[in-house]
Amino acid sequence: MKQPVLIIAYYWPPAGGPGVQRWLKFVTYLPDHGYDVTVVIPENPDYPVTDDSLLSQIPSHVTFIKVPINEPSRWSSALSRNLPAGRQGVVKNLQKGILPKNPGIVQKSLIWLRGNLFIPDARVGWKSRVLKAIHPYLLEHKSPTVITTGPPHSVHLVGLELKQKYSGFKWLADFRDPWTTIGYHKHLQLGERAQKKHLKLEQQVLDTADLLLVTSPSTGKEFAGKTSTPIQLITNGYDIPEASSTIQPKGKFTLSHVGTLLSDRNPQLLWESLADLCRDDAIFKSRLELQLAGNVSNEVLESIESYGLQSNLKQLGYVSHQQAVDLMYDSQCLLLIEINSEDTKSIIPGKIFEYFASRRPIIAIGPQDADIEQLIIHTHSGRFFNYSEKEQLKSYLLNCYERYVNGNNEGNTSDSITMYRRKNLTAVLHKTIQYAWE
Repeated sequence: MKQPVLIIAYYWPPAGGPGVQRWLKFVTYLPDHGYDVTVVIPENPDYPVTDDSLLSQIPSHVTFIKVPINEPSRWSSALSRNLPAGRQGVVKNLQKGILPKNPGIVQKSLIWLRGNLFIPDARVGWKSRVLKAIHPYLLEHKSPTVITTGPPHSVHLVGLELKQKYSGFKWLADFRDPWTTIGYHKHLQLGERAQKKHLKLEQQVLDTADLLLVTSPSTGKEFAGKTSTPIQLITNGYDIPEASSTIQPKGKFTLSHVGTLLSDRNPQLLWESLADLCRDDAIFKSRLELQLAGNVSNEVLESIESYGLQSNLKQLGYVSHQQAVDLMYDSQCLLLIEINSEDTKSIIPGKIFEYFASRRPIIAIGPQDADIEQLIIHTHSGRFFNYSEKEQLKSYLLNCYERYVNGNNEGNTSDSITMYRRKNLTAVLHKTIQYAWE
């Protein structure tokens, strides 16, 4: 008899981004461990980015409960159509998480509304519909495991209310990111009432869930200081083929970043280091290609231009998951950039695991003592630099370039990355579910 598992997830294909792949892959491999998987997803979502190529990866053995959702982003998008032509991207950028350093009146108003009227987030209205839609499932299935995954953290409120109404099931709350300590919270113009409500809801979820899943050691440490609920670290991972060769690819000296580059994630020391190397060596400049795949803020693009790197820039915009993977395989080095903040030490971008699988050298920049530093050290996959290490970064860039010129800019050969295969991580999830029922 297979064990029933009900997973409640807002982000699901065709939504794009690494957060989608976490549970897409878990549900792919959970049946191998004796689970009957049902996934609750929105019927008509307004995702900030989409990737139709992920639709083909949805396993046929999964049952779905599709629940309609009213997306406030649709109302604000309608409002933005009345703005001047140059301002119509405001709303979509906010939905993507691209917050300008100096927002205008319309942007400030939308940010305030998002932060103070929609708590914990703009999908909170979906909760009541989900509770109604899954009622027949709970009547039919005895002793299910219910898993909620956030953000959006309003999804966890479904699990919270279920615990108040039903018994005989176990609830695992999966935090792909922290809640009240996530970096963007300070930009949401939260009033005192909103701040208190966030903290209260977070504490209720942490204390009421049977077990908490986290994706980084720092988030686990943070939650351990707030609750006695058991916590299990299960990082994100990869499900792409590991590169068959670590020999450097052909082409230019290409440094590639895959993913969103927000205004606060603007590595001035990287642009400055590259500008110095270009100024010192005209051949280096002619061979350098800076490749950005994903949504990039105007502030980042302006910085690149100010350092004279515009002619070296190849801006691809949002690309499909497969295109992103191909780009990783074909790059000389891969860039991983995190915001220089205490709040971001716990953030482990999902793409780092596919970076591992590509076996190309990683150049990572982030806050001191960031969790990603230990991951890179453990996997022997590259080098990590904090924001005060410009000279060390510049020296490493030059070292990579010299290896490239000599034809031996080889990638990582360590077997330590295999623990991050999605199939192996699902085995850890299986043991965690069993532990929750003990």
